[in-house]
Amino acid sequence: MDKQYDVVVVGAGPAGGSAATIVAEAGCKTLLIEREAVPRYHIGESLMPEVYWPLGRLGMLERMKHSSYVVKSSVQFVTGNGKESDPFFFREHDDRECSSTWQVERSKFDQMLFERAAEVGAECLDRTRLLDVRFEGDRATGVQVRDADGNVHEIEAKVVIDATGQQSFIANKLKLKEVNPELKKLAIWTYFENAKRDPGENEGATIILQTQHKNSWFWFIPLSNGRTSIGCVADRDYLVRGRGKPEQVYQEELAMCPGLQARLKDARQIEGYRTTKEFSYWTRRHAGDGWVLVGDAFGFIDPVYSSGVYFALEMGIRAGEAVVEGLAKGDTSEAQLGGWAESFKAGTLWLRKLVNVFYTKEFSIGHFLKEHPQHRSNLTDLLIGRIFYEGAGNIFEDLDPELEKAVAEKKMQKT
Repeated sequence: MDKQYDVVVVGAGPAGGSAATIVAEAGCKTLLIEREAVPRYHIGESLMPEVYWPLGRLGMLERMKHSSYVVKSSVQFVTGNGKESDPFFFREHDDRECSSTWQVERSKFDQMLFERAAEVGAECLDRTRLLDVRFEGDRATGVQVRDADGNVHEIEAKVVIDATGQQSFIANKLKLKEVNPELKKLAIWTYFENAKRDPGENEGATIILQTQHKNSWFWFIPLSNGRTSIGCVADRDYLVRGRGKPEQVYQEELAMCPGLQARLKDARQIEGYRTTKEFSYWTRRHAGDGWVLVGDAFGFIDPVYSSGVYFALEMGIRAGEAVVEGLAKGDTSEAQLGGWAESFKAGTLWLRKLVNVFYTKEFSIGHFLKEHPQHRSNLTDLLIGRIFYEGAGNIFEDLDPELEKAVAEKKMQKT
């Protein structure tokens, strides 16, 4: 580990790995550090089809095509009474190669990105913990880290890219995080063997299953070797208050999900239960002089539409390119390093709005599409992550008033 770098990237998830690849490939002296041993476990296995483009930019597509990951060609929704929607097949919307994606084991996927960054010249070190980001006034000037042997190092850097995930080191240090109070969720999940999958092209689908009371929902993500990731998400207070241990809560919610029970009839649970907070939040500032946030350090959106990895890759690339440009012209100001952030947030707004639709119990997106079939294509765009174009939010011109009407009618019935 040297004492000076052009760029230090902290965190080797999809955001950090992609950012490090971009800056190292451009010839910047780059250090990528990860506090855990690589490969390391992480949740977030389902990818949106639009990952095709950032993976291409990173030189990763051929590796993905020749991997053992399950191919994902569709998403499907199941109501609380077990009624299944027709699958949303991405190829029906766009028959290009980019319309299929993958269900990944994140340990392997993140390791692929870690190794790709090393290939293009980044110095990549795992078991290396960030202790502090050093500032001179408002400018980040480097980091203090502890290596795998316990030695502490002071490292100077022209730019620090914070990809520390929900730890969001700089945002917490500068008190920049703003949590959405309506989306304080908790997830409990585990893994099963031989859970029932649909035959044919829908076999690798991500399935979102509502419980009967609509207070929670389950994800169903098929992985390789017959394993399936199955998790329950609900308001934190609903899952935690007086409900016992995670396994008890999980089983109680599963008993209220007939659509999932049918798929687990012949399945066997093969791992214990895991839990995590799924708080949705943004940061008030996304960059400063000498630093920029990417991935979950920048913000986190509810996992229902599997947008996390795509957003992380996209942020890593956009931030990496801004850093490369800034270093080339000697400008590592906040305006230069974070100039991409507002356009990125403008696109993700449509996914955030769709998340709110999903959690509005009084509203049925299926019923909406029957009355407004012209928006099915626009909805599919949102589900695949195609959100960075003018008109991506056109569906909400009709959806917003219908949503308000449904909520108002429900309130009137209660009174």
